[in-house]
Amino acid sequence: MNFNELNISDKIKKSMNEMGFSKPTPIQEKSIPVTLNGCDVIGQAQTGSGKTVAFAIPIIEKIFIEDKSPQAIVLCPTRELCIQVANEISKVASNFKKLKILSVYGGQPIGKQSRVLKKGVHIVVGTPGRVIDHINRGNLDLNGIESVVLDEADEMLNMGFIDDMEFILKNTPKNRQTLLFSATIPGEIKKIAKKYQNNPKFIKVKANKKNTPKITQYSFKCNAKYKFDDMTKLLDVYDVELALIFCNTKKSVDYVAKHLMKRGYSVDSLHGDMTQKMRDKVMNKFRNGNINILVATDVAARGLDVDNLDVIINYDVPQNPENYIHRIGRTARAGKLGYAFTLVCRDETRRFAAIRKANNTKITEKEIPSYKDVEKIKNKLILNKAINIIERGQLDDCYIDSIKDNTSKKIDAQLLAAGLLKMVRED
Repeated sequence: MNFNELNISDKIKKSMNEMGFSKPTPIQEKSIPVTLNGCDVIGQAQTGSGKTVAFAIPIIEKIFIEDKSPQAIVLCPTRELCIQVANEISKVASNFKKLKILSVYGGQPIGKQSRVLKKGVHIVVGTPGRVIDHINRGNLDLNGIESVVLDEADEMLNMGFIDDMEFILKNTPKNRQTLLFSATIPGEIKKIAKKYQNNPKFIKVKANKKNTPKITQYSFKCNAKYKFDDMTKLLDVYDVELALIFCNTKKSVDYVAKHLMKRGYSVDSLHGDMTQKMRDKVMNKFRNGNINILVATDVAARGLDVDNLDVIINYDVPQNPENYIHRIGRTARAGKLGYAFTLVCRDETRRFAAIRKANNTKITEKEIPSYKDVEKIKNKLILNKAINIIERGQLDDCYIDSIKDNTSKKIDAQLLAAGLLKMVRED
């Protein structure tokens, strides 16, 4: 199936073409026709499966442009995901010139959001807390809501938003369409679905090798005592330019970031205890390439989308298979290659085995390189750069003359080159 075969408007077909999409992903192919028919949906799919477009298309198709009151509301667990989802919906709706989309979240002045809401907005994308704030202030009228989307529902549950989600659902019209998307469907989410959805269609897209086709996945057995040192060896050996390191706790994030900084790495950290302003500042530094390494917890990295991210490192083995897929899905974006490394200590072995089994994915076990290996590779990287300069014809005669002038029977060119390499390495 391609998008032209779906019963959607020409404007959306044009948008999908402009976005470079010709064929829907499995979650899109399965859920869009059902949603267009007005059914409630429970969609179980992983990060990177295309679920935003899966609910964006049916929502946009239902919007009556002349009515400037909110007609759809999308709830997301974090500010970062709000921004990402709103941007994606905007791209799908790019050929509907008068369609207004607004993202609302904490950490941004509420007055600015209030003014935009009063001018007229068709689709609101927001975090539960800020959405409720606008409802209570009388800024957000829910009487015209026809569609409600709970995006990353399991993560909103984990972050304690269950009561907020219920409050919002109770205050929207009963005849609304409710779409729930989640990587996992725990008991509390099933209760929400039963209570607030009308005979929903359950659509599941399994996580398998096809979800992560261009990610090379390695695991490394390590001693907990030497875990940090082992990780720095990997950073050096693979000549990492842009890396995202995941830890399970804030304490672990702080430890890794602090000690990487001490060793001269360009690094910063991201976790839930930071203010939104601080998180935005760190994210901008990472996106703009001002830092090469970001150390983060799972929740802090929700919605994180960075181009050219070559390596994901699981410093701590994730708590469950879904988090593993969420983490490694941050690399190999837009058809590019990527690596995912997982450091596995003895007390994490059982959890890692469960992840490997549940995701049915190829994870190659490798040895942590020795210090001797690291030194060899570092030397080779420098020499490869020198060879590239020579092969590109970028070596000026003055450099060749200098080598000739300083070689003798006692010190030949090979020995001189070795001395120069040592000087560069130890500078």
